Amino acid sequence: MQQTISNNFSRPLFLLSCPLSLIFLASCFLLILSCSIQKNISTQNNNQNPLNDSLLQSAHVGISVFDATSNQQILDYQGNKYFTPASNTKLFSLYAGMKYLGDSLIGIRYIERDTDILILPSGDPTLLHPDYPKQPVVDFLKWKKRNIYISDANWKDQAWGLGWSWDDYNGDDMTDRSPMPVYANVIRWAQTQVSDGTFSSFSIPDVNWKVVFSSDSTSKNFSVKRNLDENVFEITQGTEKYKEEKIPFVTKGLESAVELLKDTIGKNIFINHSPLTNHHSPFTILHSQPVDSLFRPMMFRSDNFFAEQTLLMVSNEKLGIMNDEKIVDTLLKTDLKDLPQKPEWADGSGLSRFNLFTPQDFVWLLNKMKDKFGLERMKRILPTGGTGTLGNRYKQDSGYIFAKTGSLTGVATLSGYLITQKNHLLIFSILVNNYTVSGARIRDAFEKFVSGLRRKY
Repeated sequence: MQQTISNNFSRPLFLLSCPLSLIFLASCFLLILSCSIQKNISTQNNNQNPLNDSLLQSAHVGISVFDATSNQQILDYQGNKYFTPASNTKLFSLYAGMKYLGDSLIGIRYIERDTDILILPSGDPTLLHPDYPKQPVVDFLKWKKRNIYISDANWKDQAWGLGWSWDDYNGDDMTDRSPMPVYANVIRWAQTQVSDGTFSSFSIPDVNWKVVFSSDSTSKNFSVKRNLDENVFEITQGTEKYKEEKIPFVTKGLESAVELLKDTIGKNIFINHSPLTNHHSPFTILHSQPVDSLFRPMMFRSDNFFAEQTLLMVSNEKLGIMNDEKIVDTLLKTDLKDLPQKPEWADGSGLSRFNLFTPQDFVWLLNKMKDKFGLERMKRILPTGGTGTLGNRYKQDSGYIFAKTGSLTGVATLSGYLITQKNHLLIFSILVNNYTVSGARIRDAFEKFVSGLRRKY
């Protein structure tokens, strides 16, 4: 019966020694999600369980709750078991970014030579991103009266992450990763109705890539589909007066970025494929945006692209190359070597089902982040009730819960901080895999459970 979480908050876990009300509260949640737990709490009144559904008996559930105020583990059910965490993976990318990217993102490194400028990209996803009106790198490149060469010597990865589902390629939640993203590596295609009642289609930014129009004249919905491995787009016109879609483009390393950037700044840009050697003079750093202006939307809207590029930027700063596998291996052997269980960490965003983490891992990490970066900063970066991905939930607990959601088909997760009515700080992680009911039912269960914790402690 006894279990232990290692390191910062090692405490024996005696679930049966918890207060009776806590056992009741935890049992309510677990009864909903696990048949095996129903046997332990068979006296529970089924009418008190709004999600008591036989389909939920197949779900796998892990919960870990740590009281950071009293430095005690108060609940752990399968906290040392591995689960697919979906977007809770972003918490690990966030830690890496907060630790290694400083106060401001490095937009580029550059060397000014007699007739040109050599650029070493950093992986910064804010370049020409519509959310960032100030563009120091673009202003710098426009001002310089020289040809520009961009090196791809530090790009050592692929456009897609390990284990990504290829058939999601047309959606903007699976955008290509690249050494020098531009326009968030997506094209915004739009349809608008003109004065004579006909429809016009256009792209932002304007591109010279091949466009074909579908022969389907019956569709009421505007849509765009890109070819799998090339920047050829098929447009189906609809009847909406205005409709917009964001479609990822094929990055081809630096090729697409150079083409789009050249049009934007109005000067020649070339790719430098030569390896960088020691005889190069030191690069000058040009910063772009405050780091938290990246981290906050990354967590609030669960931005996969920002999370992926964050991990690549960390790799670039720590190792001099952009490569997920190498930076993950390095972080797990250094900063994260004391995790309770060593995870299988496949990508930066949680798109991959190859990711496997435990609830105890997330609690350990969140406790470490609180100590290292401060709770107040964490509260500014993570959404609270009624905001971000918690926009429709925890409204009564707004200002008390600060957490990251995660979801894939059959996967629902929630990890974060909770300030209780007795002013205790709880750090919790709830990971549920393999459920077959609606995700809304699982989220309802999460909210009831978390609200109960807040009232009790």
